[in-house]
Amino acid sequence: MADVRVPARPGRAAVPAGTVAGAVAASALVLSVVVAVTIGPAALTPGDVWHVVATRLGAGGALGIATPDRLVDGMVWQLRLPRVLTAAAVGAGLAVCGVVMQALTRNALADPYLLGLSSGASLGAACVLVLGATVLLPVAAFVGATAALAATLGLAAAAGRGGIGGAGGLTPTRTVLAGLAVSQLGAAATSFVIFWSATGDQYREILSWLMGSVAGATWTSVAIAGGAVLVLGTLLASTGSVLDAFTFGDTAAAALGVPVARVRWLLLVGVALLTGALVSQSGSIGFVGLILPHAVRLVVGARHRALLPLSALCGATFLVWADTLARTVFEPRELPVGIVTAAIGAPVFALLLWTGRSRA
Repeated sequence: MADVRVPARPGRAAVPAGTVAGAVAASALVLSVVVAVTIGPAALTPGDVWHVVATRLGAGGALGIATPDRLVDGMVWQLRLPRVLTAAAVGAGLAVCGVVMQALTRNALADPYLLGLSSGASLGAACVLVLGATVLLPVAAFVGATAALAATLGLAAAAGRGGIGGAGGLTPTRTVLAGLAVSQLGAAATSFVIFWSATGDQYREILSWLMGSVAGATWTSVAIAGGAVLVLGTLLASTGSVLDAFTFGDTAAAALGVPVARVRWLLLVGVALLTGALVSQSGSIGFVGLILPHAVRLVVGARHRALLPLSALCGATFLVWADTLARTVFEPRELPVGIVTAAIGAPVFALLLWTGRSRA
């Protein structure tokens, strides 16, 4: 598939549409982060945000910026900015994972939680919440997601060796089916833990986490989610040519020199580790990894070299605004951000399906 290019003026080279879209998306993300930090019960201005950030980074004196008010500094640096940046990192990571999962499984309905990661993380989180060990919640969620990954890949590999469905191997179909089985088992175990052990406010805590929230984000959350996206997300986003090969099936990918089995294992593990790190900080936030890849394809096409980074930028922007709505629309009460993403994502996905039907 040829790259779509923006027509150039006479004497100038054409500019790939993906480059233009990427520049627009990056600008929109930066603007969204700044504006989202200013929104809340106490009104702030973009200038307040820049002053605090510049001062905290040690550039205030060089730029001649006066020291900001302590209250403004606390609202920006301790409360709002970590939350907004965590939302951006989680949105970017989930969108990249969604693109990779849809390419590896050749399933338009695949998302980062397809391998049972969400159910595994939820089980780990529910266990520590009913025990009152909330400080261990991120660790338990990550361990639960990792255990779900191991169970899914182990079941898929065992099914291949045992001859379930035909010849052995970690095929997309077996992986999806194994993920569904592990997901249902994890959901049942989580429900049992809640029914058997949860009391009082534990129900609300568990429900809030299961629906997804970045309300308690700190700079530690930014470091974990942002670091995971920078390391694992960058590695996944660099596999565009490999994912293009998978688009046409395993046989075509192998013919192009791709070691199919090894690459699929590595990419699935990478997706699981990144998703586990994100879920440990935000809970299970749905629809981001499912909707954003489809929406971005309408702009830049199916070439993964452009699709992956643009999906990350759009996913980050989307979740920043979804979380802003979650914390302001019913102020002073907050909604779990997963409710907002589902409320927006379901109609948008239906619209995308309808648009695809109309074009078919």
